[in-house]
Amino acid sequence: MVNIVKVKSGSPYEERESYSRVVGVGDWLFVSNTAGVEYSTQVFPETAVGQAKQSLSNIQRALEAAGSSLADVVRSRVAIPNPEEAADVMAEIGKAFRGVDPASTVTCTPLGGPQYKVEIEVTAYRGAGAADQKRIQVQL
Repeated sequence: MVNIVKVKSGSPYEERESYSRVVGVGDWLFVSNTAGVEYSTQVFPETAVGQAKQSLSNIQRALEAAGSSLADVVRSRVAIPNPEEAADVMAEIGKAFRGVDPASTVTCTPLGGPQYKVEIEVTAYRGAGAADQKRIQVQL
């Protein structure tokens, strides 16, 4: 029987829109699109880079609640509404995932409101960070 765990962060949207911050199915962990807001105060950092840092912190805490960490991330999706901020945001995300190197998608797309400058969604596999990794270089 597969073990399913659902982690809530306290975001008012989770209850209103009926979703979980993290759903764990066995060792697979699916983290919902996560804004760069401090949930306890509902304060958004003013910059896109600040929101990226906060979003990653929110994701890290949610993964820890499910027995995982950013080191276990195998897939990331980043939404940045302002294309001019993409390079700086992705440099910050690159710091967080240095050596983890998940598959990644970045889009410049509108988000839920003007206060949202970054949202990040990840998929993790519990234990992936400690697993043996084979890196292959190909010419595309």
